[in-house]
Amino acid sequence: MGLENINGWEIIVIILVGLFIFGPDRLPKAINDGMKMLRQVRQMARNATGDLSKELGTDIQLEDLHPKTFLRKHLLSEEDEAALRKPLQGIYDDVRGVADQVKRDAESAASAAKSAVNPATTSAATPAPAAAKQPAISASLDDIT
Repeated sequence: MGLENINGWEIIVIILVGLFIFGPDRLPKAINDGMKMLRQVRQMARNATGDLSKELGTDIQLEDLHPKTFLRKHLLSEEDEAALRKPLQGIYDDVRGVADQVKRDAESAASAAKSAVNPATTSAATPAPAAAKQPAISASLDDIT
């Protein structure tokens, strides 16, 4: 988690709200206290993962404490994980094959429609007066798909 999701205006708003709540005299102390608390929380998390690593006898990172990641990494063997994934893998492969076939069919239909609309392949006959009043037909891949 970092500051990459906060833009400039949001930082300005946070600073202004801090100024209104704490005032210009106490704002630096409040920021310092907040940073100190954040460092303490991070240190506690590092200590907890270190203690857990010692108890389990494996190397545990903070991200590994998520229940799904923890089970997958430390309790399931490679064979168990493969056995759990096997039923879903067949379904995934079937869906992927159907999606690829639909994509190929859509592309072939788009190219057929584009070649049917292309003026170079139509006859050079003059248009009828009623057809002159209608807007020209233009198709693109986005229109067809």
